[in-house]
Parts: sequence; C-alpha cells; structure tokens
Amino acid sequence: MDQILDMLTTPLMQRGLLAALLVGIVAPVMGTFLVQRRLSLLGDGIGHVALTGVALGWLVGAAAGVTPVDALAVPGAVVAAVIGAVGIEIVRERGRTSADVALALLFYGGIAGGVIIIQLAGGQSSNLMAYLFGSISVVTTWDLVLTAVLALVVLGLGVGLRPALFTVSHDEEFARASGLPVRLLNIAIAVMAALTVTVAMRVVGLLLVSALMIVPVAVAQLLTRSFVTTMRLAIGIGVVACVVGLSATYWWDVSPGAMIVVLTIAAYAVVAALHPLLRARQAHRDPHPDLPADVVLEA
Repeated sequence: MDQILDMLTTPLMQRGLLAALLVGIVAPVMGTFLVQRRLSLLGDGIGHVALTGVALGWLVGAAAGVTPVDALAVPGAVVAAVIGAVGIEIVRERGRTSADVALALLFYGGIAGGVIIIQLAGGQSSNLMAYLFGSISVVTTWDLVLTAVLALVVLGLGVGLRPALFTVSHDEEFARASGLPVRLLNIAIAVMAALTVTVAMRVVGLLLVSALMIVPVAVAQLLTRSFVTTMRLAIGIGVVACVVGLSATYWWDVSPGAMIVVLTIAAYAVVAALHPLLRARQAHRDPHPDLPADVVLEA
C-alpha cells in the first residue's frame, strides 16, 4: 500500500496515469469505428506518418532555438497525422489506388522521412524510440494539457456523432441514400483517428497505438452484440489495460506501450479461450424464464 501511495504522489506518475486514463478512453472509441469500417491498420499507417511530424517539429524547434528541442514534436505530429489521414481517405474514396497500397505508402514513407529529418535536426535515431514505443518520462505538463484537449475533441465528436458515424461506417450506400454527408463524415473519422494516434503517442508509442485502438474492441466483440455495448466494454478494457500497464512500469523497467499491448492481447487470449463455454451457456439459457414452457416433456 505504501508503494502505491508513493507512486500516486510522484508528479511524473501522476501525469503519466492521467494521460493513460485519457488514452484508455479515447483509443477504443475510435477503434470501434475503424473495426466497423474494416480499416484496423489505418491507425498504424497514421502513426508512421506522425513520426515524420515529430521529426519536423524537432527540426523547427532546433532551428528556432526552442527549449526543450522537442517541444514542437507533438504539434508537428498532429499536423502530419491529420494531413496523412485525410490524404489516405481521399485516395480510398477515389479508388485509383487500393487502400492497402495507400497504407503501405504511409508505412514506409513515414518511417523513412522521420529518420532522415531527425538526423538533419541534429538528433539521433535513438531519440525517436520514446515516440515509437512510449515513455512516461517524456510526458510534460504541456503534453498532458494538449492530450486532454485532443481527447475531449475526439470523445465529443465520437460520442456526439455516433449514430451518423456508425451508419457511414456500416454501410456507405445506405448512409448516402439517407441523405447523410458521407464524404464529410469519412473525413471526420480520418481526422479523429489522426488525433487519437497523437493523443496516445506519449503513453503507448506510435508503433503500438493501433493495437490499443483495435484489440480492446476485438475482446468486447467476443462478449457483446450491440455496437454501443461493445464501445462501452472496449473503453473499460482500454482504461484498465492502460492504468495497470503504466503502473507496472513504476516497479519494472519495461516499455509502457509494450506492457499495455501485452495486457490487451492476454485479455483477448483468455476471452477467446472461454468463448465456446460462454456461447454454450447462452444457447441453453431460457430467453423467457417467467413464462411457462410451450411443451412439457413427460417420461
């Protein structure tokens, strides 16, 4: 108990836990829409593009003499991620290049651009490791404020526009026939995915953020049928995984992003193993226990 109190009174852990709580709420909300659209790897592609934005922010900060030199890394990541997400949505909509090819361009171009630009800015490739795999030691008060603002924007749009976003994610033709602004809603989903990636960048890391967006949703889908219930359960799983995973780094020298992702995958493995038993129990459950049976079998 004393060790837990010590952890909670440490300013570094306080900032990290607050950031983890926000990430655990926001990432599954966005992931629910991406799974519905069968674009589970979109967050991964955006994360690679955001790496170039981190390096560009680093380069601009170094040129302007800003202290610390990576103070503009998060704003740079936000700009690059939004531009990349909107770009891939336009490519997907026009259909001239398949979505997987567009994602591949984001993957390789983002990583290569980030490594080259960070070296031009006077940094080392090792400086990018904290952004790739997450690190609570880099979460400053300014980062926490920016994370909270972005998280509120994503949460407000994701929950407030949930019926329209669900419709366009489930069936674009039906949404278009219903009079919904399909193109605008698709752009909104892409922008929210980009903001979610940058929100989770400090805690989970750019290479692992996609797992936190998708795996809790996959776990929830094994247990629920409703879209809303799936989103709520995924949020609960994401929050528990982020808080527990980040707390573990207080005692063990491990990457917070890796620990969080391992916890979510372990949860999926356990639920998937128990899923046949849960389905069998549901199949034998009487849907109307208060009504008498229509047919009574007698020996």
